[in-house]
Order: sequence, then C-alpha cells, then structure tokens
Amino acid sequence: MSPDTAARLDALRLSPNALAPHYSRFRVEERLLLTGHSHQAWPDVSFDGQLEAWADAAEGVDDKWERAEAKAERVRRGFARLLGTRSEEIALGQNTHELVVRFLSALPLQDRPRLATTDGEFHTIRRQLDRLAEDGRIEVVKVAAYPAATLVERLIAAIDDRTSAALVSSVLFETAHIVPGLDRALAACRQRGVELLVDAYHHLNVVPFSLSGLEHAFVVGGGYKYCQLGEGNCFLRVPPGRDDLRPLLTGWFSEFTHLTEKIPGRVPYGMGPARWSGATYDPTSHYRAAAVFRFFEEMDLDPEFLRAVSRHQVGLLADRFDALRLDPRRITRDREIPLEAVAGFLAFRAPDAGKIAAMLRGRGMLTDHRGEWLRLGPAPYLSDDQLTAAIDLLGEAVRGS
Repeated sequence: MSPDTAARLDALRLSPNALAPHYSRFRVEERLLLTGHSHQAWPDVSFDGQLEAWADAAEGVDDKWERAEAKAERVRRGFARLLGTRSEEIALGQNTHELVVRFLSALPLQDRPRLATTDGEFHTIRRQLDRLAEDGRIEVVKVAAYPAATLVERLIAAIDDRTSAALVSSVLFETAHIVPGLDRALAACRQRGVELLVDAYHHLNVVPFSLSGLEHAFVVGGGYKYCQLGEGNCFLRVPPGRDDLRPLLTGWFSEFTHLTEKIPGRVPYGMGPARWSGATYDPTSHYRAAAVFRFFEEMDLDPEFLRAVSRHQVGLLADRFDALRLDPRRITRDREIPLEAVAGFLAFRAPDAGKIAAMLRGRGMLTDHRGEWLRLGPAPYLSDDQLTAAIDLLGEAVRGS
C-alpha cells in the first residue's frame, strides 16, 4: 500500500470521516447507516443532478432528449470504466429485471429449453426463473450456491447440450461470498454453445471486477448499491460481436440509431447497446448518476481504493463482533471463510435475524436481513467510531432479545 493510499484511508477512519461532509443531505455523520450493501447514501452532487434534469425539461421540453442522451452516454462510460471495457458494450435499463428478461428473450429456448443457475441468486433471477419453471416449458436446474469456493464446478456439471444459458452471481447476495472460477464456467459454456450471464451487482465498485477470462460473458448489474447512483441505473454488458441476437422483448428506442438490418418482414434493431434498448423512461436517474460518477472520479474513489476501505471496515466489524463473545446459538458468523473472500458486507447467521434488525432500527441503526442472515454493510463515508458503535448496539440487541 502506497503512503498516499494509507493516508487517505486514515482520513476516512477518523471521526468525522473525511468524506462525510459530501453526504450532508443523507446526514451520514448523525446516523448509523449500515445499509451499504443495499442503499448507500448519495453524495450531495446527486441533488444537483436531479435539479439539472428538471431544468433541462423545463427549458427544452421535448427537445430535452438530446441532453438526456448525453447523460446516458456518461453513465455508460461510468459503468464501462468499472468493468474495464468500452461504453459501446453497455446497454442501460431502469432495473436488472428488464435487462435479464430481454437477455432471456434472445435465447433459443425453443431448441434449448434448459437454464442452469444456483439456489443463491438474487430475487431478480430467482423469481423469474421460478416462474418459467412453473410454466413447464423451460427446465430450470439449480445447483447449491454454497460453498461458494466450489460453486463453479457444480454449475459446469449442470450444463448440457440442451442448455441455453447459465446465470450466476459473482458475489452471493446473502453472505457477500465471492464466487471464484467464473472464467472456467465461461470456458465450459462456450464448449457447449451456452451463454453465461454474470450478476455482478454485489461486486461492482466494492471489489475490483475484471473481464479477463470473461470477455464473452454477459454481465448485469447496477448502481443502487455500491455505486451510490440510486434507482433507475442498471446495465447489461453485451460481449462485442453479438449482433446475431434479436431480443424478442424489444423497445422502440432500438430504432434511434443506425439499423443493422433492413430485411422485409423482420423487425430491425439498432447497433450495439441500442439492440437491447427499451422505450421511454425517466432520464432523471441518469442525470443523478452522471453527477455521482464524476464525483467518484474527481475524488479518486476507484474500485481498488474502495476495496481497501471495505476490507478495513469489514475487518473491524468482524474483530469487534468476535470480541463480544456472543452466544453462537443466538448469532454467529462463518469464520471458515477468510475475509479476503468476502465482498462488501458482513453477514451473521441468527435465527431471530428479523427481530434483531427491528430492534437495531429502533435504536437508530439501519441494516437489514435476508431470512436468517443479518447483514451489516459499511460504506466509505462511515468512521471507525460509527462502526464500533454499530457492533456494540448489535451486542446489546442480541443480549436483550
């Protein structure tokens, strides 16, 4: 770690945190916001983005769309920077669901009616695939997500010549466990003509993401969590050269760019990201996102630095929790998984996770739970004192529940 990086980390550990003044509207200095794995606070510049969107609509009326497209392109560049690719590979959507179903609609499901996935996927994929399986025309095979270290081997074993696609997360949303070996999953998929979709939502901007070995993979994610972009900012990374795919679910915005085909009787599609376009949307989200991406770049908050911040914060939470020596029948964490294999939050297994989360909320600490998993998500604008106070409150809640 360079001296400059160490000095910047020290500034964030202090109370008040050096970044906190840039998040004054979310009052991050006054509240214990351990929601960093879900809804992070937005920097104040995002408010300026909201106002700019309104002003452009008032000034340009229907001509606002030229300005809105410039913001959308800025958002594509922001996501491309985090993925290490080009904006020409980034299609935008209001949420990951619309992008996932558009991806599914482009698959040859009539000829290859099988999808492979895991039992640890976020609700976007989980619910939609469950409904397709219920319909009976698509076979959905789910492999165990845990242990994450061997997930890829199980996923590879689940694909065959009837499989259209495999859908898998790069970080599991319940526990923050990082899934290794996705490049091997892609290689196996390509051998059988199977598409691979990687859900990188819990990976992006808290753990550096690399497309090395995943150049031919589709990647979906968004800005609601670690990117601090808020709602309405999601993306689908499409591998280059995939103009062979024609999404069945297609919006008329796909016709705004040069068309790749003009065949009588066939619906034409735009080039690049436009091939996956939807239709009219609220561009305010892109104004906000463009402002936040610019803020991150001006503050040198790149994924490598944010990973260093996250590892310190997750490590502090884990050490403080271990020191409490709470009854493991009430709450515990998986110490067999090294913290370097954990992404941006710390998960605790607790039978009463929902009750504990409610008690913490009543004491001014915001976090959440997924089933029996209580999730504490730090963020770069929180100080060490705030994280220590959060774990102490957790101890009080567990002992008092």
